[in-house]
Amino acid sequence: MSTSEEISRAEDVAVRRLPLIRGRAPRVVSLVYNDASRDSRVLKTTATLRAAGADARIVASARDHLGHPAGVGMVGDLEVHRVADLSLVRMFPRLAAAWRSYRARGAAQAIPSAPQRADTDSDTHTAASSTPSTEEPTDITAEGGMRHTGPGPTPAQASAPTQATLSAPAPARSGPVALAADIWMRTYGTARLASWWLGAVREARALRPDVVHSNDANALVPALLTTVGTGGKVIYDSHELWRHRNILRRNRWLAPYVEAAIESVGIRLSAGVITVSPSIAEWLRRTYALPTLPTLVRNIPTSRGLPDPAQGRLRELAGLGAQDRVVSYVGGITTGRGLEETVDALALLPADTHLVLLGYGDQRYIDGLLARAAAAGVGERVHLAGAVPSAEVPQALADADVAVVFVRPICLSYEFSLPNKLFESIHAGLPIVAADLPDTAEVVRRYGVGQVFDATTPEDLADAIRQVLADPEAYREASRAAAAELTWEHEAGQLVDLYARVLEGRRG
Repeated sequence: MSTSEEISRAEDVAVRRLPLIRGRAPRVVSLVYNDASRDSRVLKTTATLRAAGADARIVASARDHLGHPAGVGMVGDLEVHRVADLSLVRMFPRLAAAWRSYRARGAAQAIPSAPQRADTDSDTHTAASSTPSTEEPTDITAEGGMRHTGPGPTPAQASAPTQATLSAPAPARSGPVALAADIWMRTYGTARLASWWLGAVREARALRPDVVHSNDANALVPALLTTVGTGGKVIYDSHELWRHRNILRRNRWLAPYVEAAIESVGIRLSAGVITVSPSIAEWLRRTYALPTLPTLVRNIPTSRGLPDPAQGRLRELAGLGAQDRVVSYVGGITTGRGLEETVDALALLPADTHLVLLGYGDQRYIDGLLARAAAAGVGERVHLAGAVPSAEVPQALADADVAVVFVRPICLSYEFSLPNKLFESIHAGLPIVAADLPDTAEVVRRYGVGQVFDATTPEDLADAIRQVLADPEAYREASRAAAAELTWEHEAGQLVDLYARVLEGRRG
């Protein structure tokens, strides 16, 4: 299924019609600080609002290096207005070249170490923390390289020096040059965001929205400014626990206070609040003393026919046969996703058990992960399958034997997460092995789709995989049954009901 087909499915959702505004369709502008081309939540939300009768459009940020320039474009049949990005490459080509050289000299320090022994908790945590994620993970991972064994960016596309790699943090180094580089990149990142804010306000106000949908807290300021003096309202959609997300925290002495102030003011001025998991909803309600609990709209795939395992693609992409046992992982290949622990657990499983990674990430991190696998004696059993569009993930996963859903709680946002990969794996009809995090574990236990493990040691994960592989059919049947209920179509009703209340003048 293509992105266009998934948008079409979201538009076909049977939901209530939104009230008219002075006899016309309500106008909605969704603000998001990425190019919107692959943001499934933003696209599904916008398509659903259109299905409910809204004139809904997206204001995003241009990403020239990804083929999404400034101007008005389309994703499927959704209109996207992209604001020009503040380009370091175009503005200061010599400085950009110097930055690339500086990053290259320090790149080795950013690769996760491969332990000689992979049987201690301290080893896995040391490796996992060696490459912090960035504040804009979509761009960084999109430009990260990987061994190209399937769909997704080619090696040339993935490794070319671009705007995204230039705006990534440098490897940890010391000295005055490192300090100057750090200050410069922080200043540039702030200027880049502020530039988008100004452009987004200009673009959004021209569309005269009745409601501005702020996707995450970095869109709250332009959302509020867009509605000043217009009578328009803001709906805040917190895709993660913004103040406690996984970002590089070194020397962030001012930013946390600014972010807290923006969210604190913005959420109270918003007419409605949406988020993705019950724990985040409760945290927001309690922290900001909200009068009502935020509306829960989980990021779940649209309904589709259950995929045929015989038509799955993981074994083909990884070069594996029917006799092999396949443990699947889907998502960004980066820190905090339990990949180090999963590699270590693989070393404790039979030789016919393989780990197949469907996704992409920074080549430095991937090289370190593969080195870790080699040191643990499982280098030939870890496979990179490339990437497929999000709408095609369940079908691609369908011939795996078990899916690992492991988000290591290195920040509160991760602990409270309800990751897309959980629902994508359920839609693939797979048994699940999931870390014991509150919202993830609740879904796994309620629907009986797999085993929850205590993520203390690799042995815990290996034991859970063994239990599922010993008798997978009951879990597989439970996943197939759960997939019929866990769909975007069920979430869409909550979204549209909130919009109807806001448009009728009631607080969501």
